[in-house]
Amino acid sequence: MCFLPLANAAVAAPRIPLRLLGRGLAAAMSTAEPLKSVDYEVFGRVQGVCFRMYTEGEAKKIGVVGWVKNTSKGTVTGQVQGPEEKVNSMKSWLSKVGSPSSRIDRADFSNEKTISKLEYSNFSIRY
Repeated sequence: MCFLPLANAAVAAPRIPLRLLGRGLAAAMSTAEPLKSVDYEVFGRVQGVCFRMYTEGEAKKIGVVGWVKNTSKGTVTGQVQGPEEKVNSMKSWLSKVGSPSSRIDRADFSNEKTISKLEYSNFSIRY
């Protein structure tokens, strides 16, 4: 079981103005910048090391939407959507940072495309 230390929980919480609460991240994102969508798969020691929990936290911190899940072959896969700059930040995090106990061998990105609207209202862990 993965537990985020209480001191880090406050730091990891997204800082969204009160007027945006209840509307989700989609309402907080500007449509002036092109929206991107990308699928990803991360290889290495990425299961049993809280990778999904940290991915969800980082996505919410950066301000992207989508999902993450473990695969039966020991990888982590998912989709990220949001403004291009934020999606690029998340791609970098998935490729180089991950959870503290993870070891990322590589991250593959596919189906990268421009989208007209977000398909998700938040970032979630799928099972």
